[in-house]
Amino acid sequence: MMGSDRKIRLLVLFLSVMLAVSLAGCKDKGAGVIPPNPNSDVISPAVVANNNAYKDKYNPEVTVTTAWGVDPELKFKNGESIEQNVATRWAKEMFGIKIQTLWSITDTNGAFGTKLRLALSSGQEMPDIVTIGTADTAIAQDLIDSGLYAEVGELFDAYASSTWKEAMAQDPDVWNPYSRGDRKMGLPVLDYAYNHDYILWYRQDWLDKLHLQVPTTMEELEKVMEAFKAHNPDGLAPDQVIPLSIGFKSTMSTWMGDPSWIFGAYGALPDQWNTGPDGKLEFGSVNPAIAQGLAKLREWHSKGYIPQEAALWDENKTAEPAVAGIAGIIPGPYWMSGWPLKDTLQNVPGAVWTPGVIPAGPDGTVMRHGTPFSNGVTLISKAMKHPEAFFTYENYLFDNFAAPQTGSGLENGLFAGYDYELSASGKMLPSDKISGGYVNSIRYLLVRDGARIPYAQLQAMLNLADGKEPSTRLEKDIAVNYGKSTPAAAKLLLQQKDKSHKDMFTGPATETMKSRLDYLNNLENEVFSAIIYGEQPLAAFDDFVASWRAGGGEQITREVNEWYDTVKSKENEAGTVH
Repeated sequence: MMGSDRKIRLLVLFLSVMLAVSLAGCKDKGAGVIPPNPNSDVISPAVVANNNAYKDKYNPEVTVTTAWGVDPELKFKNGESIEQNVATRWAKEMFGIKIQTLWSITDTNGAFGTKLRLALSSGQEMPDIVTIGTADTAIAQDLIDSGLYAEVGELFDAYASSTWKEAMAQDPDVWNPYSRGDRKMGLPVLDYAYNHDYILWYRQDWLDKLHLQVPTTMEELEKVMEAFKAHNPDGLAPDQVIPLSIGFKSTMSTWMGDPSWIFGAYGALPDQWNTGPDGKLEFGSVNPAIAQGLAKLREWHSKGYIPQEAALWDENKTAEPAVAGIAGIIPGPYWMSGWPLKDTLQNVPGAVWTPGVIPAGPDGTVMRHGTPFSNGVTLISKAMKHPEAFFTYENYLFDNFAAPQTGSGLENGLFAGYDYELSASGKMLPSDKISGGYVNSIRYLLVRDGARIPYAQLQAMLNLADGKEPSTRLEKDIAVNYGKSTPAAAKLLLQQKDKSHKDMFTGPATETMKSRLDYLNNLENEVFSAIIYGEQPLAAFDDFVASWRAGGGEQITREVNEWYDTVKSKENEAGTVH
């Protein structure tokens, strides 16, 4: 761990510089810039009718329509709803923007995407602004291809603040899924860097009682799992213990309970496109090394090291045995000690979770799935009368909430009494101490999570890990609401940052993907599960690869590499490296 201190400090310096550049633009609201090309047929005439279209506050007020997919876990207070709440009042009072809801739906089992698709196909009025998460990527692409939503590149160039532009520039690839050639058709919703990259979390109290260390290799990991099961320090019978809680209900690559690092120990990552030896992209699930990962999972399943029903478990299900106190290890993000792992104490007083690195394979290989810097897209309708008003709204959030300066009004949170509350002495209270209950009112905003600068949260984590007293909004939030080991876990994660591998295909679905990808994904899921469960021999993997290629995979690979060639060509022209 100490051997990486120099690299960590260099990263801290980089993050500090990036954030400083972002903050330098905080007063730039986009006003006074040259408006988009008036001859473009994808920009509303209202944008170009007046060189001073952009306003900090509109009088008379302007109306922005939207639609909502409401998380079933999202709470409301004070008689509010997604249609009328503290955030809609704030938008009207602060900016003269009236947010009008066309419709809302509780988003279970893909209901939001289904409703959007129905509205599109039946010719219903479509929202001016709609934010769509990665779970509904297909409908986002359908809306883009419908011709109803505007090219946003010129709007972004004209109206986005410097803070927002600098944040977007931290990973230019976030534009790729929503671009058509050189035309940017959607605004990527930025997420925190490495936010869903994973490490392994261990029951430290079990390790201590068994006189074991956090493993760093697969061989050491197997010894720990066997000890957790056969000699459980809490007295659990072997059939009660789940040494490693993972699940692969729909994919081998997810954000909690993820098993993809097991394949990574042998040099391949499933369910994503990786760079092959020839420099071309290949689908990880058909790499020959996957067979070794399947063999290892098959062995672990037979020994009871992983859940017997892992093929039926999604991410949330993998957390249940960890919280119940019967699992000893779970893969997940660096922030998991705050949620859900701190709830283990309610069931097992004295339980302690500690972060550990991804263990190395037989030849020292470590690979983990890397997460993108975005988690959705915001689309702007061509019919929207005042598209610049959205930038008034979102610029304020980037300039005053994403990285607020003292006195901005949002340096402690968004809405007092909802997502934060201060004590009589001015200190931030833990979220579970907020009067009337914590409400994630940030999800009431037009853009999920409000506004995020990718590297900002990691910088806050590293500051705290190095002993800094919390002073910024993010630092104070981490200090009072995240688990105590979270900053150290973030620092540990970054020790293996070069082991994170993002999906290299970041473009929209290719033509063959649209018709064949569901079939190929189902085929993979069925064959991989059957091999792990011992229902098919390991040789079935070779048959799967042949079927995958013949069933559309080979054509998809050609299309993906055609896209990749265009990306590399653009980067060469721009003098950048992918």
